[in-house]
Amino acid sequence: MLTTAVVAAVVLAVVFTRSGGGSGKGGEVFLQAAGKTGPDPFTESTAKHSSAPPVSATPATESAPANAVRGVDGGAPGLYGGTRNISSCDVEQQIRALHAAPAKNKAFASVAGVGPAQVPAYLRSLTPVQLRMDTRVTNHGYRDGAATGYQAVLQAGTAVLVDGHGLPRVRCACGNPLTPPVAQQTTPKRTGDTWPSYRSSNVVVVTPAPQIINIFVIYDPDHDEWIARHRGDTGHHDHRTEPPVKPSPSVSVSTPTAPSSPSSPCASSPGASTGTPTPSKTSCPPTSTAPSSPTPSSESPSTEPGTTQPESPGPSSLQPPSASDTTTQASAGTTAPYSAAESTTP
Repeated sequence: MLTTAVVAAVVLAVVFTRSGGGSGKGGEVFLQAAGKTGPDPFTESTAKHSSAPPVSATPATESAPANAVRGVDGGAPGLYGGTRNISSCDVEQQIRALHAAPAKNKAFASVAGVGPAQVPAYLRSLTPVQLRMDTRVTNHGYRDGAATGYQAVLQAGTAVLVDGHGLPRVRCACGNPLTPPVAQQTTPKRTGDTWPSYRSSNVVVVTPAPQIINIFVIYDPDHDEWIARHRGDTGHHDHRTEPPVKPSPSVSVSTPTAPSSPSSPCASSPGASTGTPTPSKTSCPPTSTAPSSPTPSSESPSTEPGTTQPESPGPSSLQPPSASDTTTQASAGTTAPYSAAESTTP
C-alpha cells in the first residue's frame, strides 16, 4: 500500500509538470456551472440533462495543500452519473453544428488531435455521462478563428463526453473540446461562477484507465439505481447492474512540482483574475505519439461487471497510457497515470 501511494504521488506530479495548456506557475482557474454555456462557445448547447448530484471522493483530503492534485481513476464505478436510456448530450446535434461551421470544426479537430473529416467518428466514439465531482480540465473556447485554452473547474452535474479511458473530452453545454489540466504551482485565483457545494479540496482530476473501458458503471439519480453503459452508446442499451462495493471513487493525492519542460505551442498562459477566462490563441496540430510514464494503482471495487481490452483505443483516445504492473479491476477499467500528453492530444 505504501509503495502504491508513493508511485501514485510521483506519477501525478510528473504528469502535471509535463502537460500542455499553460505555464502552471500561477494564474486563474475559471469555475463553470453545469447549466451555463460560458464564454466563447464552439456551438450552442447540446446538453440534454445535467442533474447528477455531487459525490465526495474517499478518503477526505481537506488537509492537503490548496494546489494538491487529487487523481480519480477514469474507470472507477460511480465517478460518472446519468439517466438510464437517456443520453446527457445530443452527439448528432454536436456533429451537425460543427459541420455547418468548417472553421470551428477545424479548430475543434486540432485540439482533439484528429483530422477535420474524422470529427464525426471521433464524437460518436465518445460516451455521454454527467460529472459527479467538481473536475479540473483545460477548456477550449473559440475566439478569432482559433481554439483558446484556459484552466477550468466543471461543476458536478455537467454533461460531458468521455473517451475510452474515461477522460472528459467535450463539454456539452458549449461544445468545447477538453484536454487534461495544467498544474498550478501556487494557489490559483478563482473566477467565473459560484455554487454552494464548491470546495477546492473536493476538486478532482480524472486519470486515464490503462485499458479501453467497455462498460461504464454509472449512478442514475433519477431512479436511484446503478446502470451499465457501453462505450460509445447514447443510453439505448443501458441496463441495471449491481451497486459497487465502494460507491465513492478513491483518490490519490500529490502536490505538483516545478515544470521540467517547456509548455506546448498550444499552451495557454493563465491571465489575471477578471471574472472571465483569459485564453491565448492556439493552433494545435494533430499528433499521434504518446509518451509513457510509470503507472500507479489506487483503490477500486473489484466486483463490478464489464470488461476491458488491452489493445490500442479507437479515435476516442488516440494516445493510450502504458498499462500498469499493479492494477485493480473496476468494472470499467483500472487505474493509470494521468496522461502526460500535450493539450492537443485526446
